[in-house]
Amino acid sequence: MNKKCFIFDLDGVIVDTAKYHFLAWKNLANSIGVDFSHAQNEQLKGVSRKQSLKKILDWGNTTLSDSDFQDLMRNKNAEYLNYITTMNRSELLPDVERTINFLIEMNQFVTLGSASKNARPILVKTNLIESFDAIVDGNDVTEAKPNPEVFLKAALLTNTQPNHCIVFEDSVAGIQAANAAEMISIGIGNENILSEAMYNFTDFTELSNSFLEELIKH
Repeated sequence: MNKKCFIFDLDGVIVDTAKYHFLAWKNLANSIGVDFSHAQNEQLKGVSRKQSLKKILDWGNTTLSDSDFQDLMRNKNAEYLNYITTMNRSELLPDVERTINFLIEMNQFVTLGSASKNARPILVKTNLIESFDAIVDGNDVTEAKPNPEVFLKAALLTNTQPNHCIVFEDSVAGIQAANAAEMISIGIGNENILSEAMYNFTDFTELSNSFLEELIKH
């Protein structure tokens, strides 16, 4: 049996922390007089905290001093962390656990490739951290998606060639990063938004074990 490396994004793929990010970013934007919509929140998916705040400032045609910029980033993260302290296993998205368990049974590498700097505490809260062979998050990389650094590091940690890696992503930037790394990209979410993905599924309930077996074989 071929050993492949399956790389999961975190937010919107394993858990839906997007709602917490939305609330925290909206509160931040409103605090500096900038409107913030769900459509704008979509554009921040898979984007680093620093780049996200830059986008919000651009949308509001607003500038900040360096110290105010750093304060806002810290405040946003503190508010977000406050939301995720209440997370538990019930917040796992449908069939994620089944997918991960099947890959473990099939002796495949299960890894994380996320922009989030809070990935490890979330995996602890959801009792999933022991399921991962390698974790690469925002603390481990210098380049944000669509740069493929996060996925290439996951491949390196498992000693897997990029063309033997499969990436599950819910963001455009994440799909572009997977494609740039020459990995198999699987979009989880709206296929019209994630049209650059090699395969598309609304969620893991649509993704069968037999499909995973095919990915492992070929």
